[in-house]
Amino acid sequence: MHYEKLFSGEKIPVIGFGTYTLGGGMSANHSQDRVHIQIIRKAIELGYRHIDTAQMYGGGHTEELVGEAVSSFDRKDLFITTKVRSGDLAYRKAKQALEQSLKRLRTDYVDLYLIHWPNSSIPLESTFKAFNELVKEGKTRCVGVSNFSVSEMKRAQELSDTPIVTNQVEYSVDSRTPELNGVLDYCREHDILLTAYEPFGKGRLIGNRVLQKVADTHVVSTAQIALAWLIRKPGVITIPMTSNEDHLRDNFTASDLELSQADLEILEEL
Repeated sequence: MHYEKLFSGEKIPVIGFGTYTLGGGMSANHSQDRVHIQIIRKAIELGYRHIDTAQMYGGGHTEELVGEAVSSFDRKDLFITTKVRSGDLAYRKAKQALEQSLKRLRTDYVDLYLIHWPNSSIPLESTFKAFNELVKEGKTRCVGVSNFSVSEMKRAQELSDTPIVTNQVEYSVDSRTPELNGVLDYCREHDILLTAYEPFGKGRLIGNRVLQKVADTHVVSTAQIALAWLIRKPGVITIPMTSNEDHLRDNFTASDLELSQADLEILEEL
């Protein structure tokens, strides 16, 4: 596994394990709890160290599943990210939301706390008053944002007492918005990691013929090509989700895949 460095000198894996839809979409679904706990544990056993979740996933139930799964491992070996929903960005709610997330995650702290989506009706000053205090209290080690524009990132940087670690946005080989709106360039210029979610284009890329052409030359899956394309880019990490153990292994090994210039030219067809 390859890593990117944070401002503190700590390292974060370029491929993490996303948990959206485990335990439900926007509301809790307990029907597959045993399976989902097992897949999170299997991810850690395989070597995944970054587990990404959020307050809104499964109406909080996803965090409960993560908490149950990680309780079998040494906490200090893991990097856990969670996010506060846009409706809870006011000072008191942001602090309370993390306290509730910590209970569900069965931990005293998270490694990274993100604003899940910006909310123009709640001043960022209020949110970062809470975030700055949470860092000082040791409830989160780092802070960041998700789905922020360049102007919103600039404002977050002005208000945060510690560096903004990441902006988590949708990014894949066939969804290049961060390249077009300046977010990727801005992140690189200011040592902010770009965390790519939906690296498989909401499933569009799994059966894509262009990716399959490249995958065939390496005898790997199209998913591995999609991940390799992302993480070859400086300052980009990603958080694929799967509940399939074989895919879990494939995703993890994608960090060792080297794409040639010829591969990249083929992928540009997308």
